[in-house]
Amino acid sequence: MPLSHQDQVTLLKDILNNHQTDCCGSTAECEQLERLTKSLMVNAQVNQNVKSILQDVYYYSQTGAQTADLDQHILSNQENLSQWVNNIDQFS
Repeated sequence: MPLSHQDQVTLLKDILNNHQTDCCGSTAECEQLERLTKSLMVNAQVNQNVKSILQDVYYYSQTGAQTADLDQHILSNQENLSQWVNNIDQFS
């Protein structure tokens, strides 16, 4: 059964929160973020303000999936991670 767009948003926020809280993550999580953001960006039910945030999250996840030091990538995006989650909550 496919996830609703709201379930996808919740999963996206959970992964971002985990990265922000734990200051670490996995390549698989970054790949999951990529898939979630791509799916949500083409969904007409998603608020346009959220879609602009999703573009930043997509770039973050792409870079994270390709970096040699994922923990450092997550650490350097700590402020962005919490801001993205707060903004998604505000618009969804």
